[in-house]
Amino acid sequence: MSLVFKFLMLPRLAFALCFVFTSLPVCTAETISLTGLLLNPEDAVSVDFTLATPGPVALQTYGFGGGINADGNTISPGGFDPFVGLFSNTGGGALFVNGTSDILSNYSSGCPPAGTVTIGAIPKQCGDVSLVFGALPAGSYKVLLTDGEYLSTAVFEAAPAFLADGFTDLSGGVFQTCYGAANCNTDTANWALDISAPAGTFSPEPSSLTLVGFGIAVGLGIRCRTISKQKGDL
Repeated sequence: MSLVFKFLMLPRLAFALCFVFTSLPVCTAETISLTGLLLNPEDAVSVDFTLATPGPVALQTYGFGGGINADGNTISPGGFDPFVGLFSNTGGGALFVNGTSDILSNYSSGCPPAGTVTIGAIPKQCGDVSLVFGALPAGSYKVLLTDGEYLSTAVFEAAPAFLADGFTDLSGGVFQTCYGAANCNTDTANWALDISAPAGTFSPEPSSLTLVGFGIAVGLGIRCRTISKQKGDL
């Protein structure tokens, strides 16, 4: 069972990734929208991509509280509360950069733009995640998404920590989110993730994007847009 520790609304950090020059919109970023199902709470999805040039990367989930993703699709609430992490490099030596879920002390709330749900009798609870990385160097990266209690062991290790160090399973084998012992929800296996990065990261070279794991995406869309993210306590 997970305990959702932090529900205070954090200050919003808004930044534009498209600007106007000579009355024509010029996109400097693109967002890819991914959705899918995990087979079980010990399943995982990873997304590999390459930054050709340095720039910001933002990660936003919608599966827990629902909402409208960057592709304009409505995501229904009720999915599991996720862990989302970023690793540099993509093989066994993938190095942990940062990551969070709602049971960790560095939880970075993703509501809004994602919605909130009632957990038991406790309304307006957030389990979605928002992470913003302001100035990543060019190179290869991996985004990892799992259940919020099936955590990369790298989260608990001193740097340098690696994805190959394995996982710590606190899920008890069930998709469940709790606010105290008396208020629990049984979650579905649904997840939804938006990844925003400098333009050209995901297209026109689809080979730069690789989905790994059993919970592969069932929906994918890419678009340039202006995004607003919530600032987290990273």
